[in-house]
This record gives sequence, C-alpha cells and structure tokens, in this order.
Amino acid sequence: MNWQTLPGSRSGLGESPFWHPLEAMLYWVDIPGMKILRSNVFMGTVEVWQLAQEPGCIAPALKGGLVLALRDGIYRAPQWGGALTQIEPATHDTATTRFNDGKCDSRGRLWAGTMYEPRTAYLAELLCLDRRPGQTPSYVRKLDQGTIANGLAWSPDERTMYWANTTDGLIWAWDYESHSGALSNRRVFQHLPPKPADWTYGTPSAAAYGGRPDGCAVDVEGNYYSAMYEGKRIVKYAPDGRQMAVIATPAQCPTMPCFGGDDMQTLYVTTACKDRGAAELADQPDAGCVFSMRVDVPGLPVNFYED
Repeated sequence: MNWQTLPGSRSGLGESPFWHPLEAMLYWVDIPGMKILRSNVFMGTVEVWQLAQEPGCIAPALKGGLVLALRDGIYRAPQWGGALTQIEPATHDTATTRFNDGKCDSRGRLWAGTMYEPRTAYLAELLCLDRRPGQTPSYVRKLDQGTIANGLAWSPDERTMYWANTTDGLIWAWDYESHSGALSNRRVFQHLPPKPADWTYGTPSAAAYGGRPDGCAVDVEGNYYSAMYEGKRIVKYAPDGRQMAVIATPAQCPTMPCFGGDDMQTLYVTTACKDRGAAELADQPDAGCVFSMRVDVPGLPVNFYED
C-alpha cells in the first residue's frame, strides 16, 4: 500500500479526523495530549491548539468554528483557538468516563459516544445533541450498554446507522430515520474474534490477530471502513457485511479513517503510539502519525453541526 506520512502529525492517540471542505484542511485530535490539530496538507503545515482537557471528538459548525466533546461536556468554539463555551455539561461521572468517538448527522445534530475508562462495566453511551434553529433543544441518550463507543457512521441513503463497542469486537447496525433520528431493528454487522490472551507484539499470535473495531468511515457506495486497533489494518466491508478488502496500515494501532481532498479520494487514517512497546515503536517509528493514500471510490463528506 502506498501510504504517505503527514509531517509533524504525531499524536499519542490521534482520533476524530475530518476534511474541512471550505478550508481544504485536515482536522484531528490528540486525546491524551489534550490537543486539536489541523493541517494544510498541500503546504505540509500543522497547527496545534492546546486544551485543558481531553477532546473525544470534534466536528465543524455551519456558523464557523467547531463543536467539541470534552471530558466534562460539549463546547462550542466560534473560531480556531477561540474561547470555549460549554453548551451541555456531561451526564456521566467524569472521574471514570470521558467522551470518545462522535460525528454530526446530515441534519446537523451531534452524536457523541462515551468511554468507560476502567472497561469493566457496560456504562458507555451514545448521546445526541440537537440545537438547530427552530427546534426545541434536546440532549438525549440514544444507546447504552457499551464500554468504548466507536465506529459511528451512516449509510449514504441515511437508512442505516452503525455503532461499535470496541472491547467486545462488535459493530452493530440499525435502521435509521433521518428526520427524527429514530433507531430500530438492531442487528450485528460484524462480530470479530477476541484478542488472544498471549498477544505479544512480534509473535505469530499478534500477526494472526485482526484487531478490534475503532473509528470508521463510509464511502459513496456505502462501504464501511473500520480501523482495526492493534490489527495493523483497515477492513472494508460491503453494506451487506461482506469483507471486501484488507488495507494494511504502517502503524499497529490505526484509530479512525476519513476521506478528504477535493475529490474525496484521499483516505486518511489517524494512529496511536501512546503506551506501545519499545519493539513495536522501533519497527514503526511513525506510529501516532496521520497517514494518507489514494483510493478509487470517493468517501462521504463531513457533516456540519448546526446551531
């Protein structure tokens, strides 16, 4: 695979990438580094915005700036590096839980999942924030019974929504009604084998392990691209669940793909290097960086938050 490394993009745990079509820039976060980053990939420049707490996910806003899900709540920033205003406090215990993967739907609502950091109980949720003009503001729990919320996406026809629980290796699908955001008919989209108990980097068991589902992206044909954490790959699934391709990644821990570029035919992926072993980092010195490659099928564009 002809991956390119984005210079200056190394993060401890890169996540939540999106291509901003109005700015022609790539955004992502470094969760443990408490940073938002953006890059003019054509110039090779990277800007860093240091925060006071961990950003789980971010999305662009129609009125400019960003909406951010930080550990203790959801915030609005009117511009890059600007003052943050909390618009919804967290409903979870911030000592044990933080926001994780999230995106906006096509109607401008923010869907943000949480992560229960001890990973010993099913306390993670998926929440939906609606503050669109003319709507009664709402902030509701849509799903629960997770430990690490990931893999959120919608099909191009907006009839299907996906959500994953990383620790169980499960990706679910629901029937989705875009006007109301209602979910029904949950089914298993993928159930992946568990991590071997003897998993150690560089061993046959590590090479055989396919990883567990982290963040995702969807292309215009409805194919679902799942970053497989510790699996050193992105797996492309057809809408009916068939495995279509395995895309090897330069880092053991890809975290989330997205599509970008003027034609939406550049596949980007964030990765992680935090808490990885010395041998792994020696073999993969660019772990934690953002990588890109060209693909044949364009991806879906990012959805904007509306308020």
